[in-house]
Amino acid sequence: MIFYYPLLIHDDDGYWGEFPDVEGCHAQGDTIDEIIEDATLALELHLSEMLKDGEKLNSPSDIKSIKTDKNTFLSLIRADVNLNKDNKSVRKTLTIPSWLNDRAVEMNINFSKTLQEALTRKII
Repeated sequence: MIFYYPLLIHDDDGYWGEFPDVEGCHAQGDTIDEIIEDATLALELHLSEMLKDGEKLNSPSDIKSIKTDKNTFLSLIRADVNLNKDNKSVRKTLTIPSWLNDRAVEMNINFSKTLQEALTRKII
């Protein structure tokens, strides 16, 4: 299934973005290309999980109705959600430096989500 959702991008020493119609789905990047890539991956994963959990998706807003200011702009993000993929989770053990683990724990980083996003970005 193909979905299109507007992404509100904030230009603030790098870029970060939010989907007004998809609560909790965000993206970031140092460049426009990076934020678009991150936003596409984030939206696909987020929508896939919502659909798998039986949640109702909000309709995308008309981009003309979303207000921007001098430090924000809009992009329309295309998400290809294939619900037929085998999304069964598998357990993986990994080794990382202690300092990296400590810092990630302090920042409340979700290791599984971060690894999944990084691997997907690397593969796709």
